[in-house]
Amino acid sequence: MKTAIQGKLDPRVTGITPGEVLATEFLEPLGITPYRMAMATGMPRSRVSDIMRGKRAITAETALAFALYFGNSPQFWLNLQTHFDLEEATRNRLPQIKARVKPLQAA
Repeated sequence: MKTAIQGKLDPRVTGITPGEVLATEFLEPLGITPYRMAMATGMPRSRVSDIMRGKRAITAETALAFALYFGNSPQFWLNLQTHFDLEEATRNRLPQIKARVKPLQAA
């Protein structure tokens, strides 16, 4: 039986990492390599590569750099990361979390 939380998972974006969005929606269409982006943003190439492979999360600092580079908002990048993290936690950890949380009872 699905819970209200599980019912809110969007099957269209299940498992899509922020790095996949970076690669397929930004770098590839613009013909930008991860190396070129790393040099232009002043971050290590390994950070960009790890984000693209889903091995590293987008931090606030990285979101600021990406936003300045692409001309969008840091919230865009952080929202991608937050959405992904919440989907993963719901999918993989919800039963364990539900087992230990005692919901607040109205007085």
